[in-house]
Amino acid sequence: MDLIFAALGLVILLLSGDSLVRGAVNMSLRLGVPAMIVSLTIVAFGTSAPELLISVSSIMEGVPGLAMGNVVGSNTANILLVLGVPAFMAGLSTKTCDSRKSYLQMMAATVLFIVLTCGGVITWVQGMVLLAALALILGSAFREAMRHRCAVKAGLEEDCDDDEEVEGADPDMPWWKVVLFLALGLIGLPLGADLLVDASTNIARHFGVSETVIGLTLVALGTSLPELATTVMAALRKQADVALGNVIGSNMFNLLAIIGLSSLVGPIPVEPGILQFDLWVMLGASLLLAPFVFLRWHMGRAWGIALTVLYLVYVLMVLGGA
Repeated sequence: MDLIFAALGLVILLLSGDSLVRGAVNMSLRLGVPAMIVSLTIVAFGTSAPELLISVSSIMEGVPGLAMGNVVGSNTANILLVLGVPAFMAGLSTKTCDSRKSYLQMMAATVLFIVLTCGGVITWVQGMVLLAALALILGSAFREAMRHRCAVKAGLEEDCDDDEEVEGADPDMPWWKVVLFLALGLIGLPLGADLLVDASTNIARHFGVSETVIGLTLVALGTSLPELATTVMAALRKQADVALGNVIGSNMFNLLAIIGLSSLVGPIPVEPGILQFDLWVMLGASLLLAPFVFLRWHMGRAWGIALTVLYLVYVLMVLGGA
């Protein structure tokens, strides 16, 4: 039954997160908030809402290891599995992608996160450092977008954003539907998080493993499903920049926003196994992207198989060490 409740909680979380994003995006656009700002804030935070609610719920229910495991496991899964599967299916051509700046920001966030965990616990002090780093990154992205808009208006650059749509935007959505989406999201997220955390904790106790291990595997894999769906569609549409951007952005938000905000609820202990193994796997997986970002290597089927196999080996090692 716990497996059923965990799956049910995950489904509710994913559907509620999507509902919240759709409602918030359309409400913001109706109120005159620029689409650029909506993309940088509401969509980014909204798509991370399931992870955030899981982390906050786990801390409040006395199983903070689930929060740390979820974030570290999700970041590893995002690179090895979420990029590996679409690369195997359709390949990812990165020749026209320029994600160097965002990749360097992700690596800086990863190193900062590892340094802050060396004390064995993430308190509100370390959390504020993570949130400050997030604010700097968002501020940089906002200024860059504004400079581009000004250059477009001055005729110095072509407007490449006209055809881009904000995720979940529907200019014809009536107000009653906007309110309904918001209500479903706000009600469903805490419900789904509570179900998933309770069920995951029971599963961990039943099999005699820690909540951190469940967070690194079951919960991390589940919360990476939206990113996997997005990257698969991007690969099929030959949009490698979307796939890479999705993974890089998600990893940054997981480290800086999810743990940063969750630490304000309560301290998050870092188990020795995380410090000695999982954090370094996450760092190593992140470094694997460097040739595709800087040298524009083609991520073909062989790379897809390699990345996916590496993730399966990692999961088996985590479960074996439990």
